[in-house]
Amino acid sequence: MRIVSGKEMYEADRFAMEEIGLSGAMLMENAGRALFEAMKEELKGQRIAVVIGTGNNGGDGFVLSRYLKEHDYDVDVWVVPSLEKLRGDAKTHFTIFQRSGFEWKALNQGNEWLSHLDRYTVLIDCLLGLGLSGPIRTPYKELIQRMNESGISIYSVDLPSGLRSDGGYEGEVEPIRADRTYTLEAPKTGAFLHPDADYYGELEVLHIGLPRKAFEKAQSKKIWTDRDVASTLSDRAASSHKGSHGKGLVIGGSSGMAGAPIMTAKAAYRSGAGLIHVAVPEEILSVTAGALIEAMFQGWPSEGGHFNGTIPEALSFDGIAAGPGLGREKGGRKLVQTLMEEDCLLVLDADALFHLSGLKDQLLQRQAPTILTPHPGEMARLADCSIADVQRNRFELSYRFAREYGVYLVLKGPYTLVTDPNGNQFVNPTGNPALAKGGSGDVLTGMVLSFVMHSNSIQEGISNAVYLHGKAADMLVQSAHSTLDVLATDVIEQIPAVLHSFLKHHYG
Repeated sequence: MRIVSGKEMYEADRFAMEEIGLSGAMLMENAGRALFEAMKEELKGQRIAVVIGTGNNGGDGFVLSRYLKEHDYDVDVWVVPSLEKLRGDAKTHFTIFQRSGFEWKALNQGNEWLSHLDRYTVLIDCLLGLGLSGPIRTPYKELIQRMNESGISIYSVDLPSGLRSDGGYEGEVEPIRADRTYTLEAPKTGAFLHPDADYYGELEVLHIGLPRKAFEKAQSKKIWTDRDVASTLSDRAASSHKGSHGKGLVIGGSSGMAGAPIMTAKAAYRSGAGLIHVAVPEEILSVTAGALIEAMFQGWPSEGGHFNGTIPEALSFDGIAAGPGLGREKGGRKLVQTLMEEDCLLVLDADALFHLSGLKDQLLQRQAPTILTPHPGEMARLADCSIADVQRNRFELSYRFAREYGVYLVLKGPYTLVTDPNGNQFVNPTGNPALAKGGSGDVLTGMVLSFVMHSNSIQEGISNAVYLHGKAADMLVQSAHSTLDVLATDVIEQIPAVLHSFLKHHYG
């Protein structure tokens, strides 16, 4: 499913009208009809107020209102602007609405609106949509506040009024807090950025007839869905053997952090890896070697429980994951520096990313694929900016960084974002706050390593790993867990059930 910025949406509309020849009034008609079809079951028996502003969002509201009245819904239509402020296609559809014999109410200063408010059970927000530029002004500011305070269910059209399409809400005047948002043609990037995402409620995408060609110039951004997973996740062939599904190396651990590489290795095995070796500092080898009997453990040269930066000869793996529990001592930096000289797929996470921040130029010399999996703090260090900057600009910052350094970038967090070296971006819709706990990143690293070793493409492997990692957490809290009690090891143990849900057709 495509995701667009506000600018890209405006350009798609312009292209459809000026280059293809679709009329704006027809597209508005399509939008209003699609809104009616999507809402009609939910609105049966409700007492409805459609609240209409200027611009295209208001025009969509006039079409929706016409369909509701044609089908005898209990609906009042409240128009905020004076009639002389209605322009273009919105004015056209206001005229059609009025000539169809339907009544509307002028909101004016809001006294009549306030006296009617308690009779409604649903408010439909057609106030601002994509049209907000600058701060929310009177009378919209007061109207939005009153709608939020009413406790009445609110459905927003395209995006909750008061938000910007590309995100950036910083707590000034509060926007509409919608229970559900019906976004038109494609979700906007702001729907996947926090805190903006908290205001959308349940998000539903409605198609209104814009041709694909209208989006040809848009940057490639899409949601990675369960259909994508199902179409790219493959089971093992009858003739396969352990070498067919990837020989991987996990490098990590240190004094006091022996568990991290174990979780990574176990997650890799649970995700289908054929063979996993685990390299840990010599001092902790005896502690770790018995923790996962399926893996082969190696003690590497170390000092005081930390790697000293020496890498044994004859590394031969399909993929290497480094960083979980590595520590921040100088030996770790030397180790990361040496690993980047290896001609092997490399996944860098956790403390490996700490060391990488001073070695970024070396990424430009690598020929083999590199996958980075930072959380926002680690990304801020890599990009030399603040965490707030990362969170405000997740799409653009990831796009620039992945293209500049030629890496696959997995920016973790709500709606984890995967960006490939060409700048194509994939948003993950699964996961919940249960993953905000130590060890979750170590598990994801193991899953990424495994899936990229036995997938048809690196991007598909990464996106599937991220999706299934989040899905495992979702399944846990939907059954016997809460978001408070889930452990990283619980996520590992849930991987088989998640995989089975996608691959069960293979087993009859």
